[in-house]
Amino acid sequence: MVTTGLGPRRSAVLRLLVVAVALAGALIGALGGAAPASAHAALTGSTPAQGSVVDQAPEQVTLTFSEGVAMGDNSIRVLDPQGKRVDRGKLRNLCSDSIVKYGAGLPPGLRDGTYTVTWQAVSADSHPVAGAFTFSVGAPSKTAAPVPEQKVGGGLTGALYGIARYLAYAGFVLLVGGAAFVLACRPAAALVRSVQRLVVQGWALLAGTTIAMLLLRTPYTGSGDLADAFDLAGLQQVLITKPGAALVSRLLLLAAAALFVAVLFGTYARLQEPAEESAEEPEDGGPGEAGEAATDGAEKAAEGAGQQAVNAAEQARQRKDLTFGLGIGGVIVGAGLAATWALAEHASTGLQPAVAMPVDVLHLLAVATWLGGLAALVVSLYWGPPVERTAVRRFSRIAFGSVVVLVATGVYQSWRQVGSWRALTDTTYGWLLLLKAALVVVLVGIAWVSRRWTGRLAEVRTARAEASAVRAAEADGAAEKDRKAEKATVGVSAAARTGNGILTDSGAPTGDSAPASDKAPAGGTTTDGETAGEEAPDPARAAQLARQQAALRTARTKRERDADPERLGLRRSVLAEAAVAVVVLVVTTVLTATEPARTEEAVKATAGGQSTTGNQPQVLSIPFDTGGPHGKGTARLDLDPGRSGSANALRLRISDPSGKAVDVPEVKVSFTQKAKKIGPLPVVPKHAGKGHWRANGVQLPVPGQWQLSLLVRTSDIDQVTETKNVKIG
Repeated sequence: MVTTGLGPRRSAVLRLLVVAVALAGALIGALGGAAPASAHAALTGSTPAQGSVVDQAPEQVTLTFSEGVAMGDNSIRVLDPQGKRVDRGKLRNLCSDSIVKYGAGLPPGLRDGTYTVTWQAVSADSHPVAGAFTFSVGAPSKTAAPVPEQKVGGGLTGALYGIARYLAYAGFVLLVGGAAFVLACRPAAALVRSVQRLVVQGWALLAGTTIAMLLLRTPYTGSGDLADAFDLAGLQQVLITKPGAALVSRLLLLAAAALFVAVLFGTYARLQEPAEESAEEPEDGGPGEAGEAATDGAEKAAEGAGQQAVNAAEQARQRKDLTFGLGIGGVIVGAGLAATWALAEHASTGLQPAVAMPVDVLHLLAVATWLGGLAALVVSLYWGPPVERTAVRRFSRIAFGSVVVLVATGVYQSWRQVGSWRALTDTTYGWLLLLKAALVVVLVGIAWVSRRWTGRLAEVRTARAEASAVRAAEADGAAEKDRKAEKATVGVSAAARTGNGILTDSGAPTGDSAPASDKAPAGGTTTDGETAGEEAPDPARAAQLARQQAALRTARTKRERDADPERLGLRRSVLAEAAVAVVVLVVTTVLTATEPARTEEAVKATAGGQSTTGNQPQVLSIPFDTGGPHGKGTARLDLDPGRSGSANALRLRISDPSGKAVDVPEVKVSFTQKAKKIGPLPVVPKHAGKGHWRANGVQLPVPGQWQLSLLVRTSDIDQVTETKNVKIG
């Protein structure tokens, strides 16, 4: 038995497709959230530098970031080789207009060895960032300092937060786009249950995910322990941050959106209902009564027609005023919801935030209007009454305008976040942006096909409308004839069964000759047209007949829809467009959690951001033995940044077998590259303290494998020259 307009099998397949797409989006969100969130604020430098060896303990450790971050007193921790915290536990804000820098003070008299610096912060676009590095005082040593294995924003908490972010965008699109479709494209859709469910579910989805993100902020940006989601103290701290304020503002705006949805599908929907005919058939009576009834009916009809015209004009005025009010209120609420993202994510940081935030609001509204309206059109075409051609044409025009806004705002955002053609192809953000652009091109192509189907619908509208009207009139006429014939049959049967002395249908006598048990009680027929003597119909049978009739009507509607090739083609192209739109939405959400290409390129440009081994500071340990008294020891040589074509700093430390720094009469250093017959290039370091020498501005002209020669003299006659290969980037 057919139970829906699509048939059970096809409807089930379509619903499974929708569920599969939703699960795919959630799975991608889970996979994206399972990994640590990409660092939007990147560490661009530190003092001491990562992996460096300093002669004396610094007074403080400073960190420099690519953009603004939120940090507390425990955000920077310095651990000694035994894993004990040695910093003063007080954060110093060293930020200026163009530099984001924070410092942690250190006590004097730190021992030699390797120290570990761990840091954690929340970037200005609401994403947590963290890291760790080491530096050494005097000479490197073994360290027992623990470094967190799980980065901030990862694990189960990160996965849940990532899924909530994906679903929040989806809820925003369904809520704003579905409401815009009803107001701007098809007001009659306010009466369609499938569209109502779509918009209400979008509101519920956005509200639920906003509450979840608010609770998950504490573990997401802190410990990572899911139990901390119910920590009231942590929630209080979240509320005073920019992301927390944005989420609370979103909840307040959703309260206003709930009132908007209630009016849209309440008062506004009732104004869209067609006027009902109130004319009633006159009751049966004599000839005189019939004439009077006809006269009264004519007068009432005239009065009713006048009143109906007045009511129609008043209803049209109310509908116009309410549409205007809902339109203004909807734009305000939608823009406010979009601003909660713009104020707390990428647009609020980096270049030109005053311009970027309004542009981001326009971008989000255009996405919601296009994709959310597309979702409303899909459910209207598949699970609602036939969609008017004018509604499809209106949506096509609005979708085109949304695409224009998307392209304009997208180009600006791309320039702002990417910055160069090289970054577009060398960074993850750039690749994702190219993928999104390709998907949008595919989406526009499918939309063009849908627009052509809409044009074909308009060309055949008159002929098909006339044929449909003729078929409907014929069907109504046949149904009316059947109803009158059925009434006549029921009346005759009732008279035959209730009249005294008249035979029943089976020929049995009635009246006094009939058995008492067979007599019908007085009163004639029932209100339903059934005879008083007949047994009441079975309710289950009546319900079954009603379901069969509804199924037949649904099947007839389905056949008429499928028989229209233009409408069928439109439904298929719109469904394909919606499927691609879901993928676009997923890629867009991934982009918001990816480090902008401009930031990634800036980090790579710094010495600390170099990823190749040859471009990192070179640290060499060279044992030596001059053969004389106290002639054994180890030379520790650092060359920073270890690159050709730049001024390198050379630091040398001489220690005895116990590791204690010792002075020697003379040290010399030279570099030779035999492959290109360069060198030896001598370097004469200056004595900088007991056991320490330093030389600045060491120039190595070309990259490659160099041979370092170190001469150490421990007495007037005891000296040795040791060689070591070093790779220069």
